[in-house]
This record gives sequence, C-alpha cells and structure tokens, in this order.
Amino acid sequence: MKLALKLTLPFEDPVLIFTLVLFIILVSTIILKRIKIPGIVGLIIAGVIIGPNGFGILQRDASMILFGTVGILYIMFLAGLEMDMVGFKKTKSRSITYGALTFLVPIIIGALTFFYLFEYEFKSAVLLGCMFASHTLLAYPIVSKLGLAKNEAVTVTIGGTIITDTAVLIVLAIIVGSMEGNISATYWMILALKLAVFVAVVLFVFPMIAKFVFKRIESEKGAQFIFVLAMVFAASFLAELAGVEAILGAFLAGLALNQLIPHTSALMNRLEFVGNNIFVPFFLLSVGMLVDVSVLFEGWQALATIVIVIILAILTKWIAAFITQKLYGYSLTQRNLIFGLSTARAAATLAVILVGFEMGIVEEFALNLTVVLILATSLVSSFITERAGRALAIIESRRKPDLSEKPDRILVPIANPATIENLIDLSIMLKNPDYHEPIYPLAVVIDNEHAEEEIFKKNKMLQEAIKHASATDNDVQLVSKIDMNISSGILRAMKEMMITEVVLGWNAKITTRDRIFGTVLDNLLENTEQMILVSKIVQPLNTTRRIIVIVPLNTELERGYLRWIRSVKTLSVQLGAKILFRGRRRTLNKIKQTLATTKPIVEAEFEPLTDFKEVENMKTKLAKDDMIVVISARRGTISYNSNMDYVPRLLSRNYKENSFIIVYPEQNPMLQENGYLNLGYAADGR
Repeated sequence: MKLALKLTLPFEDPVLIFTLVLFIILVSTIILKRIKIPGIVGLIIAGVIIGPNGFGILQRDASMILFGTVGILYIMFLAGLEMDMVGFKKTKSRSITYGALTFLVPIIIGALTFFYLFEYEFKSAVLLGCMFASHTLLAYPIVSKLGLAKNEAVTVTIGGTIITDTAVLIVLAIIVGSMEGNISATYWMILALKLAVFVAVVLFVFPMIAKFVFKRIESEKGAQFIFVLAMVFAASFLAELAGVEAILGAFLAGLALNQLIPHTSALMNRLEFVGNNIFVPFFLLSVGMLVDVSVLFEGWQALATIVIVIILAILTKWIAAFITQKLYGYSLTQRNLIFGLSTARAAATLAVILVGFEMGIVEEFALNLTVVLILATSLVSSFITERAGRALAIIESRRKPDLSEKPDRILVPIANPATIENLIDLSIMLKNPDYHEPIYPLAVVIDNEHAEEEIFKKNKMLQEAIKHASATDNDVQLVSKIDMNISSGILRAMKEMMITEVVLGWNAKITTRDRIFGTVLDNLLENTEQMILVSKIVQPLNTTRRIIVIVPLNTELERGYLRWIRSVKTLSVQLGAKILFRGRRRTLNKIKQTLATTKPIVEAEFEPLTDFKEVENMKTKLAKDDMIVVISARRGTISYNSNMDYVPRLLSRNYKENSFIIVYPEQNPMLQENGYLNLGYAADGR
C-alpha cells in the first residue's frame, strides 16, 4: 500500500515536520553564530516565521507542545543540576534578598500600572503584575557554555528565580482560590501540606532512590540516562499534584541529583548534549510560534500599551538587579548578567496568564500581550546575557593562575581491564578545569618473546579507555611503550610527556620478585618527584558522600602541598562531597587558611588526629559511601613518618567496602637527597 505525501500547509507528516525542525535548529545555529547573534534569538524568530501566526508552515500541535514542555523542564533541571550548592549555601541570604526584590519591585509596579494607568480591576491588575514578576532562565544555556554556572552572580540569580516564581504561583493560587471561593484556612493548610510533602519527597527520597539505582546500574550508561529523565519528569508531575508548576519540580530534581552526577562525567555530558541540542531548541521554537505579530497593528492604543508594558517589564528587573548590586558590591558586569538572566519571561508567565484567561480574569488582548512580551524579553535577555557573560568570562580568565605554572598532565598506566573506567573517571575528576590538557592512558609492554601478543591486548585496552573518556567529552592521548620492565616504561613516558601526576590502580598482590626488587610503586617513588596517586575504587564515584583526608604533620611545608590541596578540592566539587580533614592541629590550621584563600569553595570540617595509628580504629565512624584519602610522603622527606608504610595495606585489609586514594605529593628532589630530619608526629607537634 503506497501512501501519498501531502505537502499542503501546515505540514502534517511527522517525518517532514521533524526533518524541518532539525534543519531549522542546524541552520539557525550556524548562521547566527557567524553574525554574532545568540542562537536563542534565532530560534524564537524562526518559530514566529514558521508558526500559525507567521507563514503557517507548522502548527503548534501536541507534539510541539510536548517537546516544548520537555525543553523548559530541561532548562530548569540543568539549572539545578549545575548549581554550585556550596556557593549557594554561602550566599543563600543574598538569593533570598534578590528573590524578594525581583518579585516585589516588578509586581508592585506592574499591578499599579495596570490598575491606575490601564484601569483594570484589582484582581486582573495583580495577575498581570505577576507577568512582570515571574521570569524564566531562558538564557541559562549561554552562561553554562561560557563556564559561568558557578559564578556567584549566576548562583544568586538561580536562587532568586525559584523564590520569585514560587511567590508568583502562590499569588496565582490566592487569586484562583478567591475566584472559586476557596479562601478558608483549611484550603491553605492542605496546600501547604501538599507543598511540604512534595519538597520532602524530591529533596530527600529521590537522592536515596538515585544512590540505590546508580550502585546497581553503574556499568549501564544508557539506563542511567533514562533513569535520570524519569526522575525529572516524576518530580515535575509531583509538582503539579502539589498545585504548583512543573518547572519547580524539574528544578528541585536537579538539586536532588546535583551531588550524584559529577559535572565532568559521561552522564552529565549526555544530559547536556541531548537537552541543549534537541529539547531546548524545540521549546524556543514553540515559544516563537505563540507570537501573534498582528497584535502590534490593532491601533496606536494597543501599540502604546505593548511598548509601555515591555519597557516597564524590563525596567523593573533592572531595578531589582541594580539594588542587589549596590547591596552586595557586585561589579557592573555581574549586575548586567543578573539582569540579563532574569529578564526573559516564558513558562511561568504564560502559565499564569493562561489560567487567568481560562477563568475570565483577563481578556484575549492580555494573552496576546503576554506572548509579545515573551518574545521581546527573550530577545533582550539573550543579547544582554551573551554580552555580559562573555565580558565576565574574559575577566575570570585573567584571574586564573599564571599559565607558566605547570598544567595538569595526568598519566594513567593501564594494566587491568576491569579498572580502566574507574581510573579514567578519577583522572578526569582530578584534572584542573582551568587547563585543557588530555588524559594520557599508558600501556607498557615488556620486551620479550610474548611482546607482540601483549601489544595486541594492551591496544585493545587502550581503545576501551578512549571510548570511555570520549563519552565525557575529554581529550585522550594514547601512549604505548616497550621496555624491560613496567617501572622503567612508566618513568620514560613521564619524562617524554612532561607528566605532573600519575594515577595508579591498587595492586594488593606482592610477589617474591617484588619483595626483592621493589614494586612498581616503590620504583616510581624513588625515581620521580611528581605527584603519584594510588587508588582503589570500590563504590561508584558519584555516590561518594564524604572525603576523609588524613594528613601528616608538616605536609604544609612540602613543595606539593598546594597541588594536592587543589586536587582534593577539585574532586570534592566534582563529586559534590564534603571534606573532613584529620591531622595535627597546627597542620589543620594551615589547611583552613589555604582553603579560605583559594578557589573553588568547598565544604570542609576539621577533626584532630594525634597519631597515624588511629586510622586503624576509624572504621566505625565511616559509612560505605565515604572515601578515604591519605596524604602520604616519600622516605626522607619532611612529612614522612614510618607509620605511613603500613597505611595502604591497612586500608586494603580493614576498609574493603570503602574506596581509598593514597597520595604521594610532588617533592623537591633535593629534600630526598639531603635527607631532612623526620619530624613525623613528634610529641610537640601541634
């Protein structure tokens, strides 16, 4: 049976519709990038042109509404997922203040304008004032791509967005309740109870479910992706059941999973890629398809109303950003970024006005006015955010460390196929995000009669390393060496590649030959000065709850002190895990000072440790999801203590359910050669 393809407008064939949308996304991205116009703007304008109020090429049917809904939920989810939770906790008072300002200033000015200037009824004026107050993080993908997601201005804006949108939805509930006669205390108690249950389930139950699932489908990357999407839409549905908009549920789902999805992981890369390239563009097109340009030509009064509303809507958000800047001393660029991010109206605004229209609180003109406002504010938001974001990115890049300092060049010797993924993941999470050096997986083949067969096996393992690392969008450069033994092959690769760090897997088996000639680790420690990390990853990295860092006395005096501190902080940020430092008081005080004066910001606690032997009795205080990091030292260095030699085997034997990393910091070779006095855990060291 042959089907005839209908090419009448609007298109109805699903294959043709999807093909056309994909080409629009592709072409608009390429063309607008060349003329330096934000892609968001182009997609909205494209939606206007092809929509039912333009040339009528496509209808805003159920499929466009579905993909558009997924798109806005995705934007809110990614905003919560990429939010700097440590920074938010430190700036939550600022977020609350900004949220109050960006709600009260616009809604008061908006309500007064519609009540006195345009002579709307009080309830209608307040509802239309909500149109001024609510905003959508439409331009968030711009700051995300510029690497500004953790900037304080962005964190404060995201926090303020949830506060103002929640307040708007509460005002909507009050107006709807009053229209339906539901203004009794019982109604408000039930609404508050539903909201409390919803928030508790998403923020507390969802992370427990996610942690349970991630541990059981660690190797199933596709299943992890589908599971995360299911959690997002489940949270969105629960939000609707609680009587608020689905976007709040998506944002809370992002917060709930924030610490379980590392920002450099393959899962995060897949989530961002699919959302930013498929679902978000669909949403932008669907917004454009709502716009009815003919509203602009209904007469000079209608045009004047639209112009006044657009100017006031933009101005009120600028006032809120300006007051916030003055209160907290933000720069002009940060103020413009806050203003740009908070200017766009979309999902919440449209939802409020649609409800008002369906209940007869506002007329059709107000609905068309809202859609035009969405277009205008979306364009302004995109331009301002793009401009301010680029300026801020340039400023932050100038504040980065001196590039003459050695960047991270991490070597990962591969020996066991079962540990490849964990070693690569750990290396990616340890890498300083300020630099773009590749990871260097290394295969060393011993030069003997079996060398050819071993080369084939090693190359196969290296290909697996490439495949896994590429899923995280990180560069990988394979290194292969044929040498007389493993140690010399690693040492030669370190010199040739100018390696700064080596990440090894833990090998608990010690042969007779190792006892006589020393292990690979022993040889590396004796012949290198670079930082070496020996890891045993038992639990999935993304389920790590705390990082317990054991530090020896005088570690702050070593050459590699700042490098290992930065590595531990980077790992904490990537995993969303708190840090507990344990050591002598004098060393802990120095670490406190260092953490306070260096970035990134992390949550850290400090607990005295009088002797390394206490590590043996620490097990009862740890959970399975705690990772142990021991800062060790090479023999003869200022922080070396003989008890350190027993720590690796102690961890391997007594902490079988915990992941651990032994760090041998970078050392000055002269310290080892001169044999400085071993102060260890001397009785007077505090």
